Amino acid sequence: MGVFATQGLVDVLVEFAADREPQQANVPLAATPAGDLAGDDSRLTEIDDETPIITHFYLPDAAGSVNSVFGMDLGTPAGGAQARFVSHPTGPLGVSKEDDLAGVVLVATPPWEADTVAAFDRSGASVELVVLDAEPPVEEIE
Repeated sequence: MGVFATQGLVDVLVEFAADREPQQANVPLAATPAGDLAGDDSRLTEIDDETPIITHFYLPDAAGSVNSVFGMDLGTPAGGAQARFVSHPTGPLGVSKEDDLAGVVLVATPPWEADTVAAFDRSGASVELVVLDAEPPVEEIE
């Protein structure tokens, strides 16, 4: 079994990595249950509704002022991030000792394209990355 992510998220992460170059990108990621996604990707019907699909990222500089003054990290959701995205502008396409770790780490290297993103577990072992053409539900603030 692999790790699932949406095509839209992978595309945004690659753009973010390109914009950050020559610095590394380091972004917490969160997932949505497969049953909550919408889209025509036929593979969605083969995935259990509770399977986490990586769908969201949190900007690393979000709420920096609040964190500096009050010591609260508002840039990461209360439940924490289930995964992390890092870019390696000079390689390697793998987890390095300097990377922040999570249960799943998505890594990208140049050229900044969706097919240069790979998934790894926290020990650095390669995991299949399955990219789905699906969208998470629209979130609204009431």
